[in-house]
Amino acid sequence: MANEMKKVDAVIVGFGWAGAIMAKELTEAGLNVLALERGPHRDTYPDGSYPQSIDELTYNIRKKLFQDLSKSTVTIRHDASQTAVPYRQLAAFLPGTGTGGAGLHWSGVHFRVDPIELRMRSHYEERYGKNFIPEGMTIQDFGVSYDELEPFFDKAEKVFGTSGSAWSIKGKVVGKDKGGNPFAPDRSDNFPLPAQKRTYSAQLFAQAAESVGYHPYDLPSANTSGPYTNTYGAQMGPCNFCGYCSGYACYMYSKASPNVNILPALRQEPKFELRNNSYVLRVNLSDDKTRATGVTYVDGQGREQVQPADLVILSAFQFHNVHLMLLSGIGKPYNPITNEGTVGRNFAYQNLSTLKALFDKNTTTNPFIGAGGAGVAVDDFNADNFDHGPLGFVGGSPFWVNQAGTKPISGMPVPAGTPDWGSKWKAAVADTYTHHLSMDAHGAHQSYRANYLDLDPNYKDVYGQPLLRMTFDWQENDIKMAQFMVGKMRNIAEAMNPKMILGGAKKPGTHFDSTVYQTTHISGGAIMGDDPKTSAVNRYLQSWDVPNVFVPGASAFPQGLGYNPTGMVAALTYWSAKAIRENYLKNPGPLVQA
Repeated sequence: MANEMKKVDAVIVGFGWAGAIMAKELTEAGLNVLALERGPHRDTYPDGSYPQSIDELTYNIRKKLFQDLSKSTVTIRHDASQTAVPYRQLAAFLPGTGTGGAGLHWSGVHFRVDPIELRMRSHYEERYGKNFIPEGMTIQDFGVSYDELEPFFDKAEKVFGTSGSAWSIKGKVVGKDKGGNPFAPDRSDNFPLPAQKRTYSAQLFAQAAESVGYHPYDLPSANTSGPYTNTYGAQMGPCNFCGYCSGYACYMYSKASPNVNILPALRQEPKFELRNNSYVLRVNLSDDKTRATGVTYVDGQGREQVQPADLVILSAFQFHNVHLMLLSGIGKPYNPITNEGTVGRNFAYQNLSTLKALFDKNTTTNPFIGAGGAGVAVDDFNADNFDHGPLGFVGGSPFWVNQAGTKPISGMPVPAGTPDWGSKWKAAVADTYTHHLSMDAHGAHQSYRANYLDLDPNYKDVYGQPLLRMTFDWQENDIKMAQFMVGKMRNIAEAMNPKMILGGAKKPGTHFDSTVYQTTHISGGAIMGDDPKTSAVNRYLQSWDVPNVFVPGASAFPQGLGYNPTGMVAALTYWSAKAIRENYLKNPGPLVQA
């Protein structure tokens, strides 16, 4: 028999970036807010305690900060004809767990969004015609514009302490020859901090990109280029390029995280409570399924608790948001055969390709130096900054050198044919480790009818609930785009005059490989839009079916972006929170009429 807790105004499920932002916004609105986080308490201390925190074996290899797959995971298959099997070893993607979620272990690359990608289908149909979008591709518009979101991108950057180089501010070009991105949309204000210093690898990349006619710019980075105090009074120290960002808690208070940038302010708020080790099983609904009454969760002692609430915010990792909606009966599950239903629809990933340039001993890159968001990129082939018409694929990709710190265990590129161990392997490592750089084509991944999420009929989690099933594989459009992008990026690599280039694009027939890391940039499944027949939440991230449930996070993206998703997640969450504060709380109910 579950124990019923004291009712709160709002319960937040998951305490990463989206959960922390919502908690701060709703407590400011005067609500009593409870955040339930499935993982343990984490913070800069002790998780970022130096020197224990710079331990590759503990964090990158044994993956201390990531989800425990023995309790809950997803099952994976390539298509609907196969039987899915559980994802038992963290590899392809790395969901976080504990206070801060993936916002504690992320790298810090902090983009906005290309405005075209917010109206993806409309833009492509207008420029190239409706027949240009392949059969089975289900991309659609977000239902919100860049101009509407711009103030919230600005707000998030000031909270994060983001470093960068602006191109234009209020219509005035300020970033020409100063590291700005000529393809970037206009801004209302500058970055809070100037861009981080460029590593030698980034300098080489920028020079080579310019030499082939591209337009390099400084990556926007939520790693501070100097001391900073954010809008909540949280203090940050300057990044020292230690090389331990992605997968680690920052011991310098230099990488933005919910733990560093928002939680210190929430701790001063008597209306806020965070309960760790609280695994939410489902959202509880009224008898007519039109209103959430709270959630049921299992606490750290294994006891089932019912937490009543007037407002439920699902702000967990993308998979968990979709899983909870399916388990709770919120929205109609997606059916790929009929193309009907919304929850689980438009699951997307990242279309990543990597090249490594190996140099002789006269070029020393010192790859052990690094910061998670530091680097140089080009956007000449991102979004629709080039003519897709004769190319036959949808989507674009930024290219970049993002030197985050090449580790001594996992970061040892060697030429093809090198033995896996022994004296020849050691000699090859010595020849390449300090004389190489890595560059990525960070391709936008599109959504397809064949890629979706649902409940697995065979496997259950530790609490006896069906696991989430991921049906996913690369499609022809992905292969075409990756091959084009790698060809263009290779122009940059060759301009550096390396002795060897490793890596390349996916080949036709390549299947998704869950044993090799891509990114943790997973999106879709509870997508936003203007039509309840094709979206699970409206433009304010409010459930069409249960209006006192809001679902912020990358689960709302109708397709993947060329850019990293965190900046977009933060801006959308602030956008949604403003709608809750200014409209929903005054008149609870649907903010958009179906």
